[in-house]
Amino acid sequence: MSHVMNTYSRLPVAFTHGQGVWLWDAQGKRYLDALGGIAVNTLGHAHPKLVKTLAAQAGKLIHTSNIYQITEQENLADKLAAISGMDKVFFCNSGCEANEAAIKIARLYAKSKGVENPAIVVMEKAFHGRTLATLSATGSRKVHAGFEPLVSGFVRVPYDDLEAVRQVAQNNRNVVAVLVEPIQGEGGINLAHFEYLRGLRQICDEYQWLLMLDEIQCGLGRTGKWFYYQYAGFLPDVVTLAKGLAGGVPIGACLAKGAAAEAFKPGNHGSTFGGNPFACAAALTTLEVIEQEKLLDNAVKVGDFIRVALGAALANATGVVAIRAMGLMPRIEFDRPCAELTQRALDAGLLINVTADKVVRLLPALSMNRDEAQQLVDRLSILILDFLGQTAPAH
Repeated sequence: MSHVMNTYSRLPVAFTHGQGVWLWDAQGKRYLDALGGIAVNTLGHAHPKLVKTLAAQAGKLIHTSNIYQITEQENLADKLAAISGMDKVFFCNSGCEANEAAIKIARLYAKSKGVENPAIVVMEKAFHGRTLATLSATGSRKVHAGFEPLVSGFVRVPYDDLEAVRQVAQNNRNVVAVLVEPIQGEGGINLAHFEYLRGLRQICDEYQWLLMLDEIQCGLGRTGKWFYYQYAGFLPDVVTLAKGLAGGVPIGACLAKGAAAEAFKPGNHGSTFGGNPFACAAALTTLEVIEQEKLLDNAVKVGDFIRVALGAALANATGVVAIRAMGLMPRIEFDRPCAELTQRALDAGLLINVTADKVVRLLPALSMNRDEAQQLVDRLSILILDFLGQTAPAH
């Protein structure tokens, strides 16, 4: 019997090693990894440059603490500022910590404006983390259950609905920020329209609110640009990152510009492990490989291929509501619960995930190639047709 706390309904498999988009279990069975550690393994498994960096950095310095200057952290902050358009970066260890930092920035910003009971606009079906503040910002009763009383100071509105935000703006003078995922991951891979994001920018400018984007799942190249907001052509005040930033090594980052970048002063916030040399070296190499191997372009090309190929394979499948993809964030939505597909896929040597009860979520490494994508489509389409009680058409 395991002494690990029972916080996950774990699937009955343990992996021993991996290479690229492939994993092997203790019995030697090979699996195609289309989940990438939930959008974490940006470069796949055991990328030689990342392995080399980790070994070399571990041999020099893993941790010193933020009491001292950290060269790797400063270099990573410079790189993130360059690709994002932001001014300053706070480093931590996870996505929820990055969002906690954003929430604290908003509250400090509120105090500077004389707002004593600040509120942040958040979205239905949002997911921002599992700390008390970030689960309170999350739009999921399942995540809230058992942890009441929730942290106050959040105003919830429907996603992708500008009019709802305008109504809040007209009626609530305590609002100081909007926190939104440009693509809702846990909520079912829901994409915000560019016009909606631009409209949020306009409202925030009009009311002097901070626009805070949670790009923890969709950022860092997954959509084909470094950040989803770059498609919409504006800059947020705050953007949060984690997941794929260091290719599997835990790290989080809260990026800010303008007044938001100046909110924290010494003593306001901190992290013992955040931005340590080991994690930052991993992140720098991950970003470097994304550029060297042109993985932004690859995410678009391979993501489009998966979307089109799945659409063709499932064109006549009754029960499939929609197949969409923005880069390497494909989703297949059903008209019925489909959680059992996760175990069926595992049995067939394929790692996928079901979220929002009826959506298959795919988050493979940005390095997945066309042949691997074809194998993913072939395996998954057969599983889906069988799940729906239909058969693949004869070739």
